[in-house]
Amino acid sequence: MEQLRTGVPVTPTTVEVRRIRPTDAARMRALRLEMLADAPLAFLETLADAAARPHADYVARITQTSTGCGTAQFVADPGGRLVGSAGGFAPADDPSTTLIFGVYVTPSWRGAGVLGRLIDAIAVWSRECGRPELMLEVVVGNDRALRAYQRLGFVDTGERVPHPVIPALTELRMRRPC
Repeated sequence: MEQLRTGVPVTPTTVEVRRIRPTDAARMRALRLEMLADAPLAFLETLADAAARPHADYVARITQTSTGCGTAQFVADPGGRLVGSAGGFAPADDPSTTLIFGVYVTPSWRGAGVLGRLIDAIAVWSRECGRPELMLEVVVGNDRALRAYQRLGFVDTGERVPHPVIPALTELRMRRPC
């Protein structure tokens, strides 16, 4: 049985991994602010911008990702605070692939299987939407994330792309079947 870093045993029923709902907006905002404070280079907005965004914007964004095959967001919900999130969308130039984005697990829950369950949820959604492959991008040098994704079956494609916001950074692409 896996354990949290705090030593609390984790069972498959400890955390519900599910598609986000508009009623999750306040809890998702709290998780988003945590993500940006914990890993400011990993996401495409600043902590200040996210903190300034009104609640209605969070509700609107979540509403867009709570249904359909274009974009989806999944959360890890143990009850109370959300402890993880990951999203996926269908890139226009690659209709057989889901591009994973915004992956985050609260530090005390890392190593408890939450990341794998979030990725599995995206994979199920992707297959149901007719896309048999997953792709993600990791900042070169983020070895912890690279190893975690390798454990989940992702393989470095050898492709390198510029970071979309920070020109000094490069990202590597990883892929795996759903």
